[in-house]
Amino acid sequence: MTTAAATGAALAARFYTDPRIAEWETDRVFGSSWQLVGHESDLPRPGARIVAPVAGREVLVVRTEDGGLAGHLNVCRHRGSRLVAAAEPAGKAIRCPYHGWTYRLDGSLVGAPESRTIPCLDKPKLGLFGVRVESFLGLLFANLDPHAVPLHQRVPGLADLIGRYLGADLEPVGRYRIQDTATEAQDANWKVVVDNYLEGYHVPVAHPGLMRLLDYQRYTATIRESYVYFEVPIRDKPSSNRRERLYQRLASPMPGLRPEDHRMWRYAVIYPNTLIDLYPDHVIAWSVHPLGVSRSALPGAFYAKPGTSWRTRLAQRLNIKIGWITNDEDAELVARVQRGVSTPGWSPGPLSQRETAVGWFADRIRADLAPMDAALAPGQAPQGGTR
Repeated sequence: MTTAAATGAALAARFYTDPRIAEWETDRVFGSSWQLVGHESDLPRPGARIVAPVAGREVLVVRTEDGGLAGHLNVCRHRGSRLVAAAEPAGKAIRCPYHGWTYRLDGSLVGAPESRTIPCLDKPKLGLFGVRVESFLGLLFANLDPHAVPLHQRVPGLADLIGRYLGADLEPVGRYRIQDTATEAQDANWKVVVDNYLEGYHVPVAHPGLMRLLDYQRYTATIRESYVYFEVPIRDKPSSNRRERLYQRLASPMPGLRPEDHRMWRYAVIYPNTLIDLYPDHVIAWSVHPLGVSRSALPGAFYAKPGTSWRTRLAQRLNIKIGWITNDEDAELVARVQRGVSTPGWSPGPLSQRETAVGWFADRIRADLAPMDAALAPGQAPQGGTR
């Protein structure tokens, strides 16, 4: 028998609909967590740079002269101009396009035009505001919290589970980049989108293609403190759909994968909003960003291992098309949920054992927002964990 203690409890409606909670999340959830901002391939040489949103700010990540990484807030210390626009070419320095203040790649101020006319110009104190940056299996993450635990320490064991799929040598497939927030958007609160990704309970009802392809009864979720890892095998029985059937025949692992990876789809979620799809033929790294209370951006990119065979690349193309069908189905689902949870008087029902990861995510959100949420609902005692 499923119990609340075994599965956790879903979030109350206000977590998806109240603008005050959306404001609190900026600092309490996103401002203190590691946010996916790119991949090593985005910064191929010294001076290369990318710009990505993080917790209501814009972060500038650059490849330094020694081949390392440096992160800064993308704002000039002089008058607040945006320093770098998206997709700007590499350069030996960072120069403000407004008044020409110039910074080294490490963020230190090296010059300002007519500096003698600027009283109290203390260059050592006017470097760019620093942001922590970390490469994890080739994926780039940024964190605004200077005291945050390093990401690789936050997700112990994850590298062993997914490391063979990832790495700095991954090659982009197609035109999408992780920094492009216009890649995809859905009409739902960002947590509704993550909830949907965290469970396979809806697959038999909402994703007929996935049911033809995947062995739903063997869908598993492994929950750790800061991440969840999923596995589901590809069916041996040929699908009745021609494209899916051809994919089943062609599916083969990229270089570096194991024989047991041939017939397995895997997924990982790093709290709060980093999602990684791990297929035999390609990888997708993406995240979910709030665009207000009831709309979300889903920037992400496709990658493959160098040396991938023509057979695997053909399977990859088929898989990506199958994935977009699933994405469209999910976009409709989460929009329906957003409309539903906005209904006055609605409260969540009990979770299935297949939704245990939804309960894990809800617990993490409640813990991060507990001080503010208590003020939002004074005198309201916790009931079944739905706070």
